[in-house]
Amino acid sequence: MSPTHDFTHLDERGHARMVDVTAKQPTVRSATATGVVRCSPEIVAALRDGTVPKGDVLAVARIAGIAGAKRTAELLPLAHVIGVHGAVVDLVVGDHGVDVTATVRTADRTGVEMEALTAVAVAGLAVVDMVKGLDKSVELTDVRLVAKTGGKSGDWHREP
Repeated sequence: MSPTHDFTHLDERGHARMVDVTAKQPTVRSATATGVVRCSPEIVAALRDGTVPKGDVLAVARIAGIAGAKRTAELLPLAHVIGVHGAVVDLVVGDHGVDVTATVRTADRTGVEMEALTAVAVAGLAVVDMVKGLDKSVELTDVRLVAKTGGKSGDWHREP
């Protein structure tokens, strides 16, 4: 077997392709991803006090993350267009910055891991965008999948 047959997103000539999931049955699936926006103590104080000049950072980031989940297939060329049937984006301000968690759910033919990761990344970037004027050193880090359920491969959880 040639090496290209080991990769589902490559055809027999080694060219990128979208995997055909037409024959798969829709099943309930979910994925959760996390990330961290690391901020200075001054930004953390402004977030807690609600004094960031651009407005309600967490509300904007929450909506941005949900929108990101819904638009994942537009951003990632080989991602399938799937129904995002539920998306929750939570942001918690801590002493180090903002912890971002997104859980995305669907009843479709393929998983929502990329949608959860995109939700976290876009929500985190929205935080960065809204506070960067206060401190240019703000950064988005540690974006990663922490759990997925459903589908052929079953459930998976990242070890702590």
